[in-house]
Amino acid sequence: MHSVLPLLPALLLTAPPAPVLLESGYRQMYNLEFDAAHRTFAEWIQHRPEDPLGPVSDAAAFLFSELDRLHILQSEFFLHDDNFRTSRRLMPDPAARHSFERRLADAGRLIDQALARDPKDANALLAQVLLLGLRSDYDGLIEKKYLSSLSLTKAGRAAAQRLLEADPICYDAWLAIGVENYLLSLKPLPVRWFLQLNGNATDRDLGIEKLKITAEKGHYLKPFAKLMLAVAALRDKDRARGAALLRELSYEFPRNHLYSEELARLQ
Repeated sequence: MHSVLPLLPALLLTAPPAPVLLESGYRQMYNLEFDAAHRTFAEWIQHRPEDPLGPVSDAAAFLFSELDRLHILQSEFFLHDDNFRTSRRLMPDPAARHSFERRLADAGRLIDQALARDPKDANALLAQVLLLGLRSDYDGLIEKKYLSSLSLTKAGRAAAQRLLEADPICYDAWLAIGVENYLLSLKPLPVRWFLQLNGNATDRDLGIEKLKITAEKGHYLKPFAKLMLAVAALRDKDRARGAALLRELSYEFPRNHLYSEELARLQ
């Protein structure tokens, strides 16, 4: 009987990385270490070329980098509705936009292939939820294409509901439902009527409830859900709750200066 020991080094070199690699990329992204996040996601894509979570996660890093460069990530942005109503289009970086679009196209192709094989593929459905959310954010926050953003937000919520039917414990899915309900609930009443007629969800309390699920039990999107809850608390003049959430985020992601800056602003 031949020993398998000589084969172990080769097996170790060719074995796919543990999911911790993907998690590391998200931690780097939330720490605003975008170059490191891109390298980590590229390594995941190299090992798992069939996984749409690789390119869609890398697209997220490109979007977060642009939001940081354009000073959109600060919660102060979310506290002034004029930032959402203005039609002034921001100036995206052409190279970042090209990379963002390329990664979304790669992810879309892989998502379609996976769902063609299995319409209940939870991994592909999660990637689809992320893709729709990223596209909605880019269109709404950077391109100021509000109607397109609203349509994508609604599609993202529907995709999240399909994901929860396939995998009820994928708590990241609740973020899409929570964000749509909460952010759109901030609109004036006549606008909310229009949004409801359009099929969008605008229930503030439901939005907060679903954001809390992701903030407590989520995975990749847990920090973003916490940030949104901090924004909600500050909008409600609950400075203590907002500061507590920002303090948690600052402790968990010490290289993200935005959280410490927001805490200092609250002092």
